[in-house]
Amino acid sequence: MSAGDEERVPPGADLERYVRELAEFVGLDETDATAIRASAPAILKHEAELTSALYEHFLRFPATARFFLGPDGAPDRARIDRRKHSLARWLRETAQAALTHDFAYYLLSVGLAHSHREYGPGGKIPPQFMVAAMSLTQTALARIFRDELGDPAAALEAAVAWNKLLLLHLNVLLIGYLLPPRKAS
Repeated sequence: MSAGDEERVPPGADLERYVRELAEFVGLDETDATAIRASAPAILKHEAELTSALYEHFLRFPATARFFLGPDGAPDRARIDRRKHSLARWLRETAQAALTHDFAYYLLSVGLAHSHREYGPGGKIPPQFMVAAMSLTQTALARIFRDELGDPAAALEAAVAWNKLLLLHLNVLLIGYLLPPRKAS
């Protein structure tokens, strides 16, 4: 690794520490984790609606629809259902607000899968779509907090806490885009 790499890409063995330091930097603390866990039922109540809306949004734009089309050019509903299932898993695990070793590596593996896949519909997912998907998710969550929590202060607290956590997740997901592909052995 060159001298500047440690600022961009954490050494593999230090990913959990990197995540914890980033959490400290953005101010994600136990109060935020408590707000995330307390608001999780409102989010998880809408899990199917959230995941469906995101993939339907992707299908409206040719640049993102191409990742979910079958050979006939029609949406590959089986693939979309698998992706919805994966997104729902991420949402449920995110709702626990755990910054564990296993979850940090799970996020990194998702980022690598999106950024290094040479096969499948559409190939590699450009990083701007990862960022845009996170923005769409943050917006959807804020609306749910507004509608479900009943207290503007609680909705704001939840939105701020989730925002910190989702941007931390985005940072780890994007690390996958910074890592070079493995060389074939």
